[in-house]
Amino acid sequence: MMTTEISKTRKIAAWVIAGSLTALYLFSAIGKLFLQPEQMEQMNLADWRIIIALGEIVSALLFLFPKTNKFGTLLLSSYMGGAIIIHMTGATSIAMPVVVLLFVWVGFYLRNPNFFKLK
Repeated sequence: MMTTEISKTRKIAAWVIAGSLTALYLFSAIGKLFLQPEQMEQMNLADWRIIIALGEIVSALLFLFPKTNKFGTLLLSSYMGGAIIIHMTGATSIAMPVVVLLFVWVGFYLRNPNFFKLK
């Protein structure tokens, strides 16, 4: 497969997106663990909050590092799909999880442009 050189601007944009998303997911996980556990009770997910938060942390860290960001992208996409379903069943707006999911894929594309090329 032919590799494309990634510009410095593109690398910076990719790192800004990856860093921002990682910070967002880590903050969200801390909220689930320590700051807002009652929010998980309202969604009937209180029994799963620790597992969900740990999954969020692992997925975000896998997404951050270049060698594992393909796995992180897959895991965060799955996680955000679940978030979208929870929002839909709770009759709340799906805008935020959809926007975050789009940023996950934009970040992935900026870091791995060759992934989407057909031979």
